[in-house]
Amino acid sequence: MRKIPVTIVTGFLGAGKTSLLRHLVAHAGRTLALLINEFGTLGIDRELLQACPDACAEDAVIELANGCICCTVAEDFLPALTRLLARGALDHIVIETSGLALPKPLLQAFAWPEVKAKVTVDGVIAVIDATARRAAAADDPVGEVFDDQLAAADLVLLNKIDLLDAPSLAATEADLALRLRPGVRVLRATHGVAAPSVILGLAAAAEDDIAARPSHHDLEAEHDHEDFDSFVLAHGPVGDPAKFVERLKPVIARHGILRLKGFLDVPGLAFRAVVQAVGPRVERYFDRPWRADELRASRLVVIGLKGLDRAAIEAELA
Repeated sequence: MRKIPVTIVTGFLGAGKTSLLRHLVAHAGRTLALLINEFGTLGIDRELLQACPDACAEDAVIELANGCICCTVAEDFLPALTRLLARGALDHIVIETSGLALPKPLLQAFAWPEVKAKVTVDGVIAVIDATARRAAAADDPVGEVFDDQLAAADLVLLNKIDLLDAPSLAATEADLALRLRPGVRVLRATHGVAAPSVILGLAAAAEDDIAARPSHHDLEAEHDHEDFDSFVLAHGPVGDPAKFVERLKPVIARHGILRLKGFLDVPGLAFRAVVQAVGPRVERYFDRPWRADELRASRLVVIGLKGLDRAAIEAELA
């Protein structure tokens, strides 16, 4: 029987994984199924993907929210994969991990006999924000996750290169060249745009060389994400999205918020406003009209290191 190829898309918070998936859905030219993992309880990425005009069918997109897939392989991932395989008529499965997920525990699951008989990992794609490269220091949970994602990669998509000048881009690529496994390619990208034939055509069979992909957490019996916090910020209608974004920026800086994303209800407008923040960079745009059957509400997922002062953040944005 033909094994169904699976592509694992990893990368730190805000690197552009969902942008890549939107591009693949629109241009792959084949039947895709998506498994999307969110660290927060509010499923933003699935909503953004389904707003895409060429989105997959409803039952071809499965979301695993409120946690990292690397910690719940047996409980969440395997049942979700089974559901996708049961659909039949699939050309390819794409898994988008949480920005805080470690790829190796997920990759190890594909070596299990009951999984390996049906699917193969075509490749692990690490989407990297070109402006945010970093190496792990001692007791640096952010750097360790970043390093683990690089170490598992078969291909690195160096995204957001439009935000760097030529010398900075060259320095970033030189740094990556020193840290990647032999043979791992680096592909430049802007807004997650890359050729689907490359992203979905690596034929790496990554489950067969797991030992060559080192991790900071190889000696841990279990891994959790106790170094990070997440909560959903509920907000009332936002009359002026531009002014709200300007209020967000100093709050993000004061509290060291790593990632913020969600939707705003703008009274008088039919379209839903999207807010995306990575560190100090904040963007907003309108993605689709609110549906008649959904509740219009402003909700944002906030992610940061352990100790986020939720009460203070909510008060400052009230």
